[in-house]
Amino acid sequence: MTTNAQRTLLMTTAFALSTGSMVQAQAVDMDALIAAAKAEGTLTTIALPHDWCNYGAVIESFKAKYGLVVNELNPNAGSGDEIEAIKANKDNTGPQAPDVIDVGLSFGPAAKAEGLIQPYKVSTWDSIPDSTKDAEGYWYGDYYGVLAMAVNKDVVTDASPTSFADLKDPKYANMVAIPGDPRTGNSSMMSLYAAGTAMGGKGGAETAAAGIAYLKELKASGNFVDVGGSAQNFAQGTTPVMMDWDYNILAMRDRLAGNPPMDVVIPSDGVIAGVYVQAISAYAPHPNAAKLWMEYLYSDEGQLGWLSGYCHPIRFNDMVERGVIPADMMAKLPPAEGYAKAIFPTLDEQSAAKTVVADTWATEMGAN
Repeated sequence: MTTNAQRTLLMTTAFALSTGSMVQAQAVDMDALIAAAKAEGTLTTIALPHDWCNYGAVIESFKAKYGLVVNELNPNAGSGDEIEAIKANKDNTGPQAPDVIDVGLSFGPAAKAEGLIQPYKVSTWDSIPDSTKDAEGYWYGDYYGVLAMAVNKDVVTDASPTSFADLKDPKYANMVAIPGDPRTGNSSMMSLYAAGTAMGGKGGAETAAAGIAYLKELKASGNFVDVGGSAQNFAQGTTPVMMDWDYNILAMRDRLAGNPPMDVVIPSDGVIAGVYVQAISAYAPHPNAAKLWMEYLYSDEGQLGWLSGYCHPIRFNDMVERGVIPADMMAKLPPAEGYAKAIFPTLDEQSAAKTVVADTWATEMGAN
């Protein structure tokens, strides 16, 4: 059995990010910020499903702590939808204009380049690894996980697949799904990327092309289900083998509570990790509420909120070193051996992969 100390060491090894050359955080007058946020009264979020990273409890804790209203837009939107929501509401200060976004890593620099987000360095800035944040404070990593498989054991009654290669077997006919469209959703994009890695892709465009070829092969053989993987579809047996981030699958396992029984598998041939980032809209109607939200998310309290939902918070290593993560919470984390093999695609690799998917997904997969 993996001990907590071993688990910590393996996770730290898997996510070996430099903490040198830190940019100093700006001083934050929390009393003034809280007062200004309360004067605005509302925070507008987008694309935060309550079962994603324990966001439901995180939002409720924020509301209880500061007494703000949280206006939640389209919880099931993807990263691309969040960016489009900012663009569509540049001149709108009403309830459809998001104040903050939570997007895949590659969307942060792109949003900055388009002038869609504004800089803000939280008070815990120095403990966020340099490689997961913009030096000027426009975007910053919040949590990370790895792509995993959920296997419905009511449908898959023999041994669960352990790799992407296994899923080519005819016995998985009409079973295999990814979360949605990889052109608009980061978890779907990285599911494709993990498959491409398993098929021998060495990074970037090559891996994306290999991932599309793999899914095209599964579709041609009848194994791929062209329906978005979701808890409902999984439980009903529509998508009995589905890809998603490990934290989403582990949270789904807890909610389903054995109905149906399920396995959670980190595929042996394609271990891909992904970082999500936070940013504040350049057009945020409630900029102070947005900054207070960031302060909460990057506090120890906020980071532990995510960890309780199986997401590895970006300040995980710092919190381990300071001994502020409860032992019972550490014990609930999955075995860490698979994490030691995790590959973190660079921004350039992700950008190249997204270009390939945008250009070829529709023609290769017959998608709209």
